[in-house]
Amino acid sequence: MANLPEPRRNQLLGALPDAEWQRWLPQLEAVEMPLGQVLYESGSTLSHVYFPTSSIVSLLYVMEDGASAEIAVVGNEGVVGISIFMGGESTTSRAVVQSAGNGWRLKAQVIREEFNRAGPVLHLLLRYTQALITQMAQTAVCNRHHSLDQQLCRWLLLSLDRLQGSELVMTQELIANMLGVRREGVTESALKLQRAGLIRYARGRISVLDRRGLEQRSCECYAVVKNEYDRLLPNRVAI
Repeated sequence: MANLPEPRRNQLLGALPDAEWQRWLPQLEAVEMPLGQVLYESGSTLSHVYFPTSSIVSLLYVMEDGASAEIAVVGNEGVVGISIFMGGESTTSRAVVQSAGNGWRLKAQVIREEFNRAGPVLHLLLRYTQALITQMAQTAVCNRHHSLDQQLCRWLLLSLDRLQGSELVMTQELIANMLGVRREGVTESALKLQRAGLIRYARGRISVLDRRGLEQRSCECYAVVKNEYDRLLPNRVAI
């Protein structure tokens, strides 16, 4: 944990006014977030909210037969566990670490109290929630109307926005589970992107070689989501 990123590398923590930041700091707990860790299951009562710094968390809807599909991703721009301060206490989704890294967590009672103060934290969290809802809605539209190639480009770009560097550690099986498609479909789409010179895929590592090319090949959904996050959330604090 020696190289743990500073808490304010998370965009929401970095946007806190000084008074709120000083109140939160002693109560933030550093956490490692290894690949595949389940932060919460569907229907469970959440004990903490999580602020990723160098990790990415996937929010998944899991069907009765075990099939799943991703409805949103959360990285250093946001927080995992919005049902705590939105009043629901639990949620129908599962939260799983999709890219290993670190983060910080805050007890449920603390975030509820901060939200109920009806000050700057409330407005910041509501704006973030609106951006997250936009991502969920656009994901549903994308999965219904756009090709798997376009969905994969969107997914890669959203993941890249939440990581430092241009490489993702991700198996095709995991990507297939996220997108709710067969592994063979992901393999075919990844090969297309590789032949086009946009990515290099080997041994579970995806290196993005041409980000601009990915953006051009993606559908409109990526830009819609990115523009909404940029519009609603403050600029990142330089660390």
